[in-house]
Amino acid sequence: MKRSTKISTVIITFFLIIIIVVVGRAMIGNHFKKKFSKRPPPGIIVKEVVYQNFSENIESFGTAISKRTESFRIKKDNLISELTLKDYVKKGDLIVNLKDRNILAPFNGVLGYRGITEDILGSDSSIIITLDDNSIIYSDLKIPETFATFIKKDLPIKAIFSGNKNKTYSGKVYAVSSRISAETRSLLTRVMIKNENSELIPGSLLEVVINYNERNSLAIPDTGMMVEGNKTYVYKVSKDNIANKTEIKIGIRDGGFIEVITGLNEGDNIVAEGLKKVRPKGKIKPIKK
Repeated sequence: MKRSTKISTVIITFFLIIIIVVVGRAMIGNHFKKKFSKRPPPGIIVKEVVYQNFSENIESFGTAISKRTESFRIKKDNLISELTLKDYVKKGDLIVNLKDRNILAPFNGVLGYRGITEDILGSDSSIIITLDDNSIIYSDLKIPETFATFIKKDLPIKAIFSGNKNKTYSGKVYAVSSRISAETRSLLTRVMIKNENSELIPGSLLEVVINYNERNSLAIPDTGMMVEGNKTYVYKVSKDNIANKTEIKIGIRDGGFIEVITGLNEGDNIVAEGLKKVRPKGKIKPIKK
């Protein structure tokens, strides 16, 4: 065989090997591509769009005030015996028996001394006894004038006692002043709370939230919302379980939910958790909690 023929044969063989390797790698790549492209869609938690109550809030602080209170000054030399007070008396019960008269309870309430012991503002001859009706607690709030048009009688309120922040007490706006204070630029507002178990103590600090502008609006979990610039989006899930990126307009946030103004309808399903696993127009496996 001539030398030129041998060189041609080697070159052809070399290129054939290269072609076989390239084709083989392409075939193997296509095989694995098809295999992994058949992965099941990711399981994603979805929630249904429902109606929920929303309201605006005004936060303020106030001091607890008894429904009714009365004090009795008693001279020590007028006592028949050593003074012993009951913790609680009903209307008409004997509070103390004196030489010249008896003091009866004018209303149901809790008895106590003015001060820690039987002190009476520096006098050694008298004792001051207090009677408080704590069945209802009032609190006077100074509401900024910017909220004056929203404050109305009977609006619902929530209150937290500084001594027990794990419990919330319900009440309502009892009265609203007819004018704004020129000195404080605020509107004096009195709220009322039923104190059935006498847990609220007169003089204590109350954190009060007044709810106004209550309404029933569409709501979604705030974990399902995406903010891009000045626009808000959610992934709305179609009947074919396709996640479509949808723009919405929102209102206020309340208790982990967002008020939806436009962009969704009642009964729509949206991705509630796991937004990073979702691709626009990608298929998902809905999981409903």
